[in-house]
Order: sequence, then C-alpha cells, then structure tokens
Amino acid sequence: MRFALLLLTCALAACDLNRTHLDRVQDRGELRVLTRNSATTYYEGPQGPTGLEYDLAAGFAEFLGVELRLVTPDSLAEILHRVAAGEADLAAAGLTVTDERRSQFNFGPVYQKITPQLVYRYGTPAPKNLDDLHGSLEVVAGSSHAERLRSLQEEYPNLSFQENSELDSEELLNLVWEQVIDYTVADSNEVAINRRFYPELRVAFDLNSPEPLAWAFPPGEDHSLLEEAQRYFTTLREDGRLEQLLERYYGHVGEFDYVGTRRYMRHIQTRLPRYRELFERAAEETGLDWRLLAAVGYQESHWNPKAVSPTGVRGIMMLTQATMKQLGINKSRHDPEASILGGARYIARVKRKIPERIPEPDRTWMALAAYNVGYGHLEDARILAQRDGADPDKWVEVKKYLPLLSKKKWYRQTRHGYARGREPVRYVENIRSYYDILVWLTSRDRKPDTPVSPALSVELPAL
Repeated sequence: MRFALLLLTCALAACDLNRTHLDRVQDRGELRVLTRNSATTYYEGPQGPTGLEYDLAAGFAEFLGVELRLVTPDSLAEILHRVAAGEADLAAAGLTVTDERRSQFNFGPVYQKITPQLVYRYGTPAPKNLDDLHGSLEVVAGSSHAERLRSLQEEYPNLSFQENSELDSEELLNLVWEQVIDYTVADSNEVAINRRFYPELRVAFDLNSPEPLAWAFPPGEDHSLLEEAQRYFTTLREDGRLEQLLERYYGHVGEFDYVGTRRYMRHIQTRLPRYRELFERAAEETGLDWRLLAAVGYQESHWNPKAVSPTGVRGIMMLTQATMKQLGINKSRHDPEASILGGARYIARVKRKIPERIPEPDRTWMALAAYNVGYGHLEDARILAQRDGADPDKWVEVKKYLPLLSKKKWYRQTRHGYARGREPVRYVENIRSYYDILVWLTSRDRKPDTPVSPALSVELPAL
C-alpha cells in the first residue's frame, strides 16, 4: 500500500513538473500580476480601476480566459524581487528594459518607449549637464534611473545621488516641486502627466535616448506564458487597440501650457467653490460626472457666468438662447444654475445620439466633440474615417479626420460641409486635461497618502 502511494506521489510530482507556466495559470483560472499605483500604470478612477498597465493586463487575462488578480507591492524593488522569485506570473509596472534587467528576467514585447529626464523646479537654475548639478538628486531605489546614473559616474566622477526606497517616482516629483529635493529623474510619460499637477516642474535635459517598456516575466526556460503575451500584443497592434490605449492615456498631454495650467489651478481655488454644488446637482440629474461638467464649463468660459462670445453664445456653458429653450430652461443664460443645467442636459442629449456600441471613454470624447462642432460634423468625420479604412468608433481615429473638414477636398464629400475641425480636437484634449486635474485633486483630498485600492494589495501564495 505504501509503495502504491509512493508511486502515485511520484507520478503526480512528475505531472506537476511537466505543467508549463501557461498551464498553471489556466488551471488556477487566475493571472497574478504585480504593478504599482501611479497615473501611468494603475489607479482607482471615477469609474473604477484604470491605467495603461491595468487595461493591458485586464485584456491579457481576458485573452487567456482567466481572471485578473492585481497586487501592488510597497516598492519597485519588491516588485522586481517577487517576480524574479516566481511569486507572480508577471510584472506590469512600466518597467524599462535594461541590460542589467535582461540578465534577471524574461521580457515580453515592447509596447511603449519613454525617455529618462532630469527634472528640476522652475525658479531655480537649470542645469546644463550632470556636472552642473548643485543640490540633492534622488531617484527610486532599484530603478533603471539608478542603474543609468551608476553607469554615468565613470564619465561624471563628481556625480552623487541617493536611492530612495520609500517613495515612488511621482512622490519624488512632488518633492522637487515642494523644493524638498533639487532634482530627480523620471520617465517622460510620468513627467508629461505630472507637470499638469505640478506646473513648475521643468525638464533640464534627457538622460538617455528613448528606452523600451515591457512586462517582466520570471527567469527560466519556460516561455509558454511569455509567448502567449507576444501573441496578445500582436493582436493589439494589428487591430489598433494598442494605439487607442496609448492615445487614451497620453494623447491629451503632449503639449503643456504653464500659464494656462497655473491659471486653472488658481481658478479651482477661487471660482469653482461658488459653482461646485450646481455642477454636482446637474450631474445627479443627468448621470454625468460633475468634474467632467466642470471641465467643460472651464473650457467654455473659465467659470465666468457673464462670458459672451463673438458668435452670441453666453454664460458658463456658452449656450444659445434657442438651445436653452429646447432644453426647457427659460432663465437667463447668465444665470449660473440655468447655464450649468442646460449644458449638462445638452451634453447628455448629444451623448445619447452616439452609438451605444462605442465604449467609454471614446463615447464621451465624441459627445464633447459634437457639443463643440455639432453632431452632423462629427458624423461627417466618422464617415470619412470609415471610407478611408479607419475605425469610426475610435476617438484616436476620428480626431485625425475632424481637421479635414476645413479642407475643400474633404468637406465637399460630406453632408454638412465645412467646419473648423481642429477646434473640437483641441477642445476635447483641453477638457480631458482639466478633468484629469480635477479628478486628481478631489481624489487626493478624499484619500490623502493612502493606496488607491488597498483591497487589491494582498499577499500572493507561492505559485
């Protein structure tokens, strides 16, 4: 009997050894992914979990037919340690592929390229190179930036820096802005997003040429899960979803207006409190996010109830008198409550026209474009996109065709003719930035210095 049990145990052990990494993921029905809380990776947004890495990982789990389980360790060093030890299936954390890391991990396909940048605060002297640093330089411990700086110490023997094992890159950017430290190094995508929140941040120079980002898989010869990831990213590129995701998170942050951003932050403090309750009440009636409505109101009038445009639209939401009457509102357009409610109802009405098959947030961006330029012109741009072989249900595609509505060659092909098509594109991009800043501020005020999703920050059993 004991001999039979021993044979059975050995047989089961042999079977377990023959199971690939992909087999184990599919058998447990769960993909275990390490990530970090940040604007470039994963965070809890107004509609739930979001972030580029979250969307990519969730899509991969669906591709495999399993559930996604996210874990947010306390530091980058812990993420790297745990994936190297095989305590997770992969790390999706905005990881730069470096020579040192290649010797420790298997990397998946490159999905984005970033540039490491030396960041300082406006109002202090801008360093020209690493010999020109006069103050404290801190970077995230175990990061590719620390690796790069160590390699540069041969060229710049006076270069000194500290590795911070307690704070992440966004927190170090905040310390530079608060003038607690003088410099840090951050990836260009993190800088682009965070300079809207900390307008005085400046880039002194690039530390290196563009570098690839990729998922890190445990080391070893078993590449079964990695090969599935390669197939997954191939489909993302071929059907345009990867481009769409990158546009969703970075398409509106390419250009930075310091003066405009600083003015906006000031108006949030001085003007918005007078109208916030009105935006919240309008949002409750229409089902829209009050911060989105506030962002539209700021784009339209800078929250000025007396605003008047050369075309005759008036008020915080800049509506025509005819539109107000159609919406059942008979008060003056200069009345803040009437204008905000009218704008909210009009956006909701336009959004209902957008085909329901179009997913969020593209449906909202298209509704805002239609609010600005007219629904007919939006449809013209979508038809042009479709005729050209592009996807008319993706904002990343439609926004390429809207500017064509000002060119005779193109608008002659449309039903509604000429339109200043560049305006709705810039209009939507501005609102997206204003909205992001409001979400960041209100989320920060509600949950200061706490993880965005502690329920997902759990310990993993051994694989």
